[in-house]
Amino acid sequence: MPENTSEEIGIRELRARLGDVVNDTAVRGAITYITSYGRRVAAIVPVPDAEVLEAQRQGDPAES
Repeated sequence: MPENTSEEIGIRELRARLGDVVNDTAVRGAITYITSYGRRVAAIVPVPDAEVLEAQRQGDPAES
């Protein structure tokens, strides 16, 4: 089972490290929060986590 870790990275640094970040997500299950001016604005998450979230959103009538 991959170790689920998380980190934060600014958009500027992400541009330089995107390949490494995606690899860490795919191999280790890492979650990376992307920040803009110190505020979390997005996340790169493993596909299984994203699929669970997407299924939950599709089944939630409040989201429709």
